[in-house]
Amino acid sequence: QAQLVESGGGLVQAGGSLRLSCAASGRAFSRYTISWFRQAPGKEREFVFGITPDGGRTAHTDSVKGRFTISRDNAKNIVYLEMTNLEAEDTAVYSCAARRPSPTIPTTAGEYDYWGQGTQVTVSS
Repeated sequence: QAQLVESGGGLVQAGGSLRLSCAASGRAFSRYTISWFRQAPGKEREFVFGITPDGGRTAHTDSVKGRFTISRDNAKNIVYLEMTNLEAEDTAVYSCAARRPSPTIPTTAGEYDYWGQGTQVTVSS
């Protein structure tokens, strides 16, 4: 079982940067696929970026290509989402989620077993 806690959200101007962290408890962290999702007001939850347990593969949604990156430090039980060149459309609550590894990185929320409480990212234009 994993408990996830996000941090690093905040208010930033368009074009700015933020780094989100997803800290996990539990010795099994290094065996989980970790993904970031986001949900804007009035919209459905959206897959943003995911990373395999060993960090060897990632997947992302097209809208963040070239602007966001994901990384993980299994020694510290942390996954990072580095966000640059932020746009107003990136405004949302960002949540990290964990699941046991699978051949691909799932992009649907229902495929994940554990969730953090979320952190708000607000980008002003």
